[in-house]
Amino acid sequence: MRPTLLEKGALSQRMVVASRNPLSQLPAPQHPKIRLYNAEQVLSWEPVALSNSTRPVVYRVQFKYTDSKWFMADIMSIGVNCTQITATECDFTAASPSAGFPMDFNVTLRLRAELGALHSAWVTMPWFQHYRNVTVGPPENIEVTPGEGSLIIRFSSPFDIADTSTAFFCYYVHYWEKGGIQQVKGPFRSNSISLDNLKPFRAYCLQVQAQLLWNKSNIFRVGHLSNISCYETMADASTELQQVILISVGTFSLLSVLAGACFFLVLKYRGLIKYWFHTPPSIPLQIEEYLKDPTQPILEALDKDSSPKDDVWDSVSIISFPEKEQEDVLQTL
Repeated sequence: MRPTLLEKGALSQRMVVASRNPLSQLPAPQHPKIRLYNAEQVLSWEPVALSNSTRPVVYRVQFKYTDSKWFMADIMSIGVNCTQITATECDFTAASPSAGFPMDFNVTLRLRAELGALHSAWVTMPWFQHYRNVTVGPPENIEVTPGEGSLIIRFSSPFDIADTSTAFFCYYVHYWEKGGIQQVKGPFRSNSISLDNLKPFRAYCLQVQAQLLWNKSNIFRVGHLSNISCYETMADASTELQQVILISVGTFSLLSVLAGACFFLVLKYRGLIKYWFHTPPSIPLQIEEYLKDPTQPILEALDKDSSPKDDVWDSVSIISFPEKEQEDVLQTL
C-alpha cells in the first residue's frame, strides 16, 4: 500500500527535522549552576536522560580565563578530572581547599554531554570571579572564654586567603544580654575579640560575622552569622571585694544573732539549765554499804569511824529576863 499525500508530507517533515537535528546531536545538560561557598567551587547540572540507549551518558567540562583559549578540566590543568565523567557534578576544589581556580581570576565554564561519537551542544555559563560572587559562611571553630566582666572570643576565618594584600576578612560581633537590646562591635581584623565592660554574673548571647573585602574592585561580601551561643560572665575585682564584704558582714551578723539568742535562752531557762547541770546528791559510803548488807551494824560503824577530836560544837547560853526587868533595862538605855 502506497503512502498517502498527507503521510508523504509528514515523512518529509520528519526528514527535515532529522536533517536539522541529526542523530549525532544529544540533548544538552539542563540547569547548570556554579556553587561558590567559602573556598568551594562546584559545577552541577541535571542529567541527560535517553530512553533508547543502555550506555551511560558522560560529560565534559572546559574552562577559560579572560581572552584565553578553552582548556580541558582535567588533572593536568586544574587538578581534578571533569572529562568524560558520569557524575553530574564537578568539584574543582575536591583535591584541597586551596585547589581550584584563582579567586581573583575571571573564569568561564562550558559543559556538554557525550555518548560514544555523539555529543550535545556546549552550554556556556556566565563568567564569575570567586571574590566577587562567593557566599561567605560564618567564622569557624568559635571558642568563648568568660572573663571578669568580659567575654573573650576566638575563631578561625571562613576560608584561607593566599594574598591578604588583595583581599582580607574583617569581623563583627553581635551580642546582647538575655532579654536586652542587641549591640554590634567591630570591625576587627584579629581573630581574637574581647567584649569588655559587661555586667558580672549575667548571661550574654552572641553571633560572629565575617565580611570579605576585595581591594582590587572595592567589593564587600557580607557573610552569614554564626549560630547563637550564650555564656555567663564572671565577677570582676570590685564585685569580688563586695562579695567578701557581704559575706563577712553576713557571717558576723549571724554569729551575733546566735550569741544573743543563746544568752536570752540562758536567762529565760537558767533554772532548768541549773537543774540539768546540778550534780545529784550522793549517799554516804556507810549507808551505801548498809543498803548492800542490811545485817551490818551501821550505827556502830558510824561511831567507830567518828573520832572525838573531830566533833565540833558551840556552847549557847540563853538568858531570860523577866518582863519588868527588861523594861528597866530598856529605859536605862
